[in-house]
Amino acid sequence: MEGNSGSYTDKTRVLDIKPLRTLRPIFPSGNQAPPFVCAPPFGPFPSGFSSFYPFTSSQVNDQTPDLSQAQNPPQRQPQIPPQPLVPHQQQPQAPPQQQLQNLSERSLATTPLRPFRSPVTTSNGEIEPEGSTVRRKTPKKRQLSNFESGITVAERDNGNRELVMSVLMRFDALRRRLAQLEDAEDAVNGIIKRPDLKAGSTCMSRGVRTNTKKRPGVVPGVEIGDVFFFRFEMCLVGLHSPSMAGIDYLLVKGESGEEPIATSIVSSGYYDNDEGNPDVLVYTGQGGGNADKEKQTSDQKLERGNLALEKSLVRNSPVRVIRGLKEASQSAKIYVYDGLYEIKESWVEKGKLGHNTFKYKLVRAPGQPPAFATWIAIQKWKAGLPSREGLILSDLTSGVESIGVSLVNDVDAENGPPYFTYSTTVNYSESFKLTQPSVGCHCSNSCKPGNLDCHCIRQNGGDFPYCGNGVLVSRKSLIHECSPSCPCSPCKNKVTQMGIKVKLEVFKTVNRGWGLRSWDPIRAGSFICIYAGEAKDKSKVVQQTMADDDYTFDTTRVYTPFRWNYELGLADEDASEEMSEEPELPLPLIINAKNAGNVARFMNHSCSPNVFWQPVSYENNGQLYLQVAFFAMSHIPPMTELTYDYGVTRPSGTQNGNTLYGRKKCFCGSEFCRGSFG
Repeated sequence: MEGNSGSYTDKTRVLDIKPLRTLRPIFPSGNQAPPFVCAPPFGPFPSGFSSFYPFTSSQVNDQTPDLSQAQNPPQRQPQIPPQPLVPHQQQPQAPPQQQLQNLSERSLATTPLRPFRSPVTTSNGEIEPEGSTVRRKTPKKRQLSNFESGITVAERDNGNRELVMSVLMRFDALRRRLAQLEDAEDAVNGIIKRPDLKAGSTCMSRGVRTNTKKRPGVVPGVEIGDVFFFRFEMCLVGLHSPSMAGIDYLLVKGESGEEPIATSIVSSGYYDNDEGNPDVLVYTGQGGGNADKEKQTSDQKLERGNLALEKSLVRNSPVRVIRGLKEASQSAKIYVYDGLYEIKESWVEKGKLGHNTFKYKLVRAPGQPPAFATWIAIQKWKAGLPSREGLILSDLTSGVESIGVSLVNDVDAENGPPYFTYSTTVNYSESFKLTQPSVGCHCSNSCKPGNLDCHCIRQNGGDFPYCGNGVLVSRKSLIHECSPSCPCSPCKNKVTQMGIKVKLEVFKTVNRGWGLRSWDPIRAGSFICIYAGEAKDKSKVVQQTMADDDYTFDTTRVYTPFRWNYELGLADEDASEEMSEEPELPLPLIINAKNAGNVARFMNHSCSPNVFWQPVSYENNGQLYLQVAFFAMSHIPPMTELTYDYGVTRPSGTQNGNTLYGRKKCFCGSEFCRGSFG
């Protein structure tokens, strides 16, 4: 570099500088600095330490560490005995809370996990307008040490089906909450929002995980065909540990010491080849800068994951295969667990840019239920080549739904269910009259999350009930949507009024009549359909008529309680903000779909359902309307029957010592079947 004096410097002279790796490190003595500690990027932090950029902002770094390395979670909290069946009426919600702080004050601070529950008032008692810069009080956070995961050390090492599903639901509930808060912040465009990474890091650090004991072969509680919408989900249940790498492996004793064997691989689909056979996979090794095959910069080396696959070939050790798929109806990649594969051969070939690339041929172990093969078959059905086996009608709605609903019977010779009129709306009879007037919003551009000038947002306690992709955040006593005449284009608060968004199929079951399932994977919290039909006031309906009708939805029945919303302790929110999840309606609503209805009339009962119902209201012409909407309780793989809890009518007396029993025998086959419903 030339100085300001103008003197000449010979730039060709090479300075004698030693590389950094030859320098001797100098460590402080014990009395000079605190001991070295490790902490997750989002905390908790030991005394004297705090978070630093970029982990202090709402943006989460995509380069997360190896997810298999995490601190031990707290011990399990005392077991709570299961709750009895209770009616839907519950205590009213807790008092409203304050909003989040202004975005400008949050730009360099950790995002506070708290809701928009009530308007913020100024010193003169007026409601603070949208965009105001009035300073808002920061809520107190829970102490991290107070949270207990409820998962024992043994359960953390080895899970089961119930625990795996619980971990996945707890993660996704927290992720939805974080997404809701980020949407409410209305962050600057261009910032990548990854609530899944933050939720995953929180669950990891606080022990909400299972199957941490790495192993080859089957993972307890994870079933073939399970779908995952985020890679963190696979880590939390022990299916695949690395957050980024495609090959997971462990060290075992070999002839010359420890050697790696592969436990699982994630086939991204970018540069892998299935040779046209869904049971065969040609997998490309890792390394060489081949995240995109056309940008490979060097030869791949026989090390780490590549070496583990080679050793698994020699040992004939099975490898779990997770297929990464990109669906047209989904905005992100979906992962499906395709079971165990055996590595049959490996070789080296030249890539497009001339660099050596490792290839491994894997063949699916026989005798496993189909998973990836089902996805391939569905794509062919959608293209019409070949047509669906047992297809009776390609669209039983006759074009009423924007996405056709197939009618299929591959069980017996029945040609279809009894005739009914397909309808997508709820018709209100003379016996059902809501006297409460309602006022819709007057938003001009869009109903924005956190906008307390929007009447519909205020009706929901200040929270926007859905994430940006239309996924329901939390169950509520009653959700308020915008009016059909809302001027917003498009309005994101009319999810249940926009019709079905997945390809559904009405099919004949073996022992439960007609059922409903989806050709598409369904994400937890996704809207499925409403219960269409004729709405009636139960107090004005003859009870015997209802009892004999298989197509009546009764909101006054007693339902098994369950927890679906996020945990306040896991989200660092105050316990006083707990909201009721049990439905509360102004009238005892029943909906009859015997003569006119939609696909919801075909959904069967299950004591372990994967769908739940949520009451929703909206305003139209100054009148309040109610409807029952169905949402996915968990991620639902394609061709899985959709079921919900029918509940039981409040009985008198007992049956087999049970004070709560239904009128009809249950054939759901669930491990937790209560034996009856209705």
